[in-house]
Amino acid sequence: MFATDWVTISALATAGGTLVLALATFASVRSANHDKWFLAGGGRGIAEADESAIYLAIPLRNVGSGIAVLHGWTFFTTEELGTILDTHSDPSEFVRLTRDLYVPVGDVGFWQGTFRNPDAPEFAEAREGIERRLALIVDLLYGDYEGGQRVITRFALRPLDGEGWTATAARHWNLDRADPR
Repeated sequence: MFATDWVTISALATAGGTLVLALATFASVRSANHDKWFLAGGGRGIAEADESAIYLAIPLRNVGSGIAVLHGWTFFTTEELGTILDTHSDPSEFVRLTRDLYVPVGDVGFWQGTFRNPDAPEFAEAREGIERRLALIVDLLYGDYEGGQRVITRFALRPLDGEGWTATAARHWNLDRADPR
């Protein structure tokens, strides 16, 4: 006569479930991890292209009195700048970030954006700008932690002599209150 050892069965079932969960987690993390790391010193930006992706990054400092929450971004090259110099895109046209990026009060953070579709026109435009070492324009949409005081800041990624890019803020637009200009 066999007795059912429920303790052993439950331990084996738990171990099996844990193993399945571990494998699913590993697969998920590996598929989201594209193994690309960058280090940008103060005032330096990132603009890099390879055959499958365009990588852009800008260091940020929050000079406001609340936690900054980044919402989205748009990209232009300097060749388009003449047509957009005094205007910004509609906030509904901004590319939504795929990860939440917050910048603490009085501290530094970063923005990162990527084009991953080599067939998209933006991919070709960004790649050409990087290869020709043109200034690249990124408009960032952000606000405070409560969801108000939205601002668009225009950043320029300008090529340095040799390699590397410098990142500078060039223009700010308040969306939820009167602009100072």
